[in-house]
Amino acid sequence: MPDFSRTYDVLVAGGGNAALCAAIEARRAGASVILAEHAPRSMRGGNSRHTRNLRALHANPTDVQNESYLEDEYWDDLLRVTGGKTDEHLARMCIRASQYAPGYLASCGVTFQPSLSGTLSLSRTNAFFLGGGKALLNALYLTAERLGVVVLFDTEVQHVELREGYATEAIVSHKGFPERIRFKAFVAASGGFQANREWLRQYWGDAADNFQIRGTTYAQGRVLRDLLDQGCGEVGDPTQFHAVANDARSPMEDGGLAMRLDCVPFAIAVNRDVERFYDEGEDVWPKRYAIWGRLIAQQPGQCAWAITDSQAEFDYLPSVFPPYKADTVAELAMLAGLDPAKLERVVAEYNAAVRPGTFRPMVPDDCRTEGLTPPKSHWARRIEKPPFICHPLRTGITFTFLGLKVNDRARVQMADGKPSGNIFASGEVMAGNILGQGYLAGFGMTIGTVFGRIAGEEAARHARN
Repeated sequence: MPDFSRTYDVLVAGGGNAALCAAIEARRAGASVILAEHAPRSMRGGNSRHTRNLRALHANPTDVQNESYLEDEYWDDLLRVTGGKTDEHLARMCIRASQYAPGYLASCGVTFQPSLSGTLSLSRTNAFFLGGGKALLNALYLTAERLGVVVLFDTEVQHVELREGYATEAIVSHKGFPERIRFKAFVAASGGFQANREWLRQYWGDAADNFQIRGTTYAQGRVLRDLLDQGCGEVGDPTQFHAVANDARSPMEDGGLAMRLDCVPFAIAVNRDVERFYDEGEDVWPKRYAIWGRLIAQQPGQCAWAITDSQAEFDYLPSVFPPYKADTVAELAMLAGLDPAKLERVVAEYNAAVRPGTFRPMVPDDCRTEGLTPPKSHWARRIEKPPFICHPLRTGITFTFLGLKVNDRARVQMADGKPSGNIFASGEVMAGNILGQGYLAGFGMTIGTVFGRIAGEEAARHARN
């Protein structure tokens, strides 16, 4: 039974990678640490349960990453996906620190696998966890508990007592019973509000009911809302989120990575009115896959369909649910519930616009369309070889970008511009400082690891002082 009568040096709210990095770092610095995870033990870890890699800077090949990936390229990749909506100082700091993230996680018992090749295009930029997110979490929880971090499951932080930017205690629900946890420093690492449909409806209306929540159902944003309501600084656009094209037949919650569809660059995407609405071949998938969830969210009924043929079938990761297949485009349309004549016309117009080139699935090639709106910039091949293939798509939200404003020491800033007294943040709850829009594969885990370490170190330092 946890001791609720004592005052801990550090309380960490959250139970994913960012929270655990903060807890481990604070404990290694000599602080007494208690971690409150809203989920039960079997569902612990937030969205980290479903992750598999992080993006890391490296000057030379490593055991887990090929070639090199240097700061300027990393920054350019981030700049392209965010459209410049990022804090350059915080972003570059995070990028530079990412070179130490694999080694740090390895020191916490996390095992990485040799670099991958194939359809992911990530062997050079990203390091993959052996066993995926659950193995990562198992290692981090084991390390935290061995170090003496007090871990509470089924414990939701409902309110943080805050006076003039200084937090003193939290009211929590521990296994259904109210308790208070007193502390000297507080780390918010409790994620976004992507599973809170009522909050999403404030910005998206009824469309929010059609969004699939890829990860944890416990991401209700309660700590975020509580701190914002008490004068903590806000950052990020509340309508922005990291969202992907999910299989429309996926579970509405907690479907995870397996529900994502990677077929879009090798297909054409149409909406319910059988109209194309964006350049499917704009950039390589790791830099552009996360725009498609938001694009689909803006379509009628928040749905779309990716149309291709047998030429593309093995160019992307296979789907969990089998695609629709037919010998003609009209038959395919009927299987998908689309207007057959319209789909035949759209495919014919696309085929007529395709210009020959050398197809190269891993890099931007010269296969493109001409005179078509919207264009297809790369990987454009005629859709003409049966069986014709269709994947139904819906918006799958990973996390929201509205968050707490922080400085480069992970300290939460107040709305009046002054630093808070003893509140720190890491992970998705503060990712909006760096991710104003768009997403870069593996970068959420990088932010969580880098800022988790800083938040834990700084919280421990504050408690000691």
